[in-house]
Amino acid sequence: MSHLGNPGATGNAVLPTSVEGFTAVGVTTLKPGAPTPTPRILRGAGGWVKLGLGLILPVIILLAWQLSTAAGIFSPVQLPSPRSVLEAGTELIARNELFGHIAISTQRVLLGFLIGAVLGVSLGALVGLSKVSEVLLGPTIGALRAVPSLAWVPLLILWMKIGEDSKVTLIIIGAFFPIFTTVSLALRHVDKNLVEAARAFGLKGLKLLTTVQLPAVVPSIFSGLRLALAQAWLFLVAAELIASSMGLGFLLTDSQNNGRTDRLLLAIVLLAVLGKATDALLGLAEKWAVQRWS
Repeated sequence: MSHLGNPGATGNAVLPTSVEGFTAVGVTTLKPGAPTPTPRILRGAGGWVKLGLGLILPVIILLAWQLSTAAGIFSPVQLPSPRSVLEAGTELIARNELFGHIAISTQRVLLGFLIGAVLGVSLGALVGLSKVSEVLLGPTIGALRAVPSLAWVPLLILWMKIGEDSKVTLIIIGAFFPIFTTVSLALRHVDKNLVEAARAFGLKGLKLLTTVQLPAVVPSIFSGLRLALAQAWLFLVAAELIASSMGLGFLLTDSQNNGRTDRLLLAIVLLAVLGKATDALLGLAEKWAVQRWS
């Protein structure tokens, strides 16, 4: 008869029920909170190797795109070839338009993201650390978060007309909610023993927040920032619907109205590349911050 009870350390049962039991039968376990081990194929791989691996899927998609258009599966109106999209970009460069679209869109996104991030961290910290603020502000902000981006457009036009203010404000709205939600939830789960120890050393208020509580949730803050940045790029297209004459969102909708699918795809590719590039820069800042404060 099998030995009953806790077989964790002895290994007498068929199925171990503790960390010690798994270790006894030669199974490696992770401690709670330990980082996930890197797959063997990526161990020791340099940045160029990882970049090459990351480019495999885009290259496959590009080849499939080229082959499908060359085989006539799609008409040029439905899906222009990669060469046609490249020529559309060259044409816009020759007319001194493309870089202007890129610059104004990037400016709008970064400005809206920065303001939205500051507001999100500030209000997220307030709601995450104060029960009174959570009760007063939480339900209202949660309800506003559910409003679709396009629903804000007519109201912003009415309040701010069709200038830059209305466009940037819409992007601020898009960037605010992810970082607000992430920070407020993360701060509610900061180790209470850590906070009490800091208070025992005389830290309180803003000093406690900036010295102990925010550094304790640095990974969560950057997760929220990266979501906010992605949301800022998503809201850009809606923002540039507001009587815009420049920007990638304008190029996207103008190309649709004029039947220029090549320019439409060019705008989509540029939005994807710029979004990934800015996210990669934020990822570098995240690595530095985690090493500095975590």
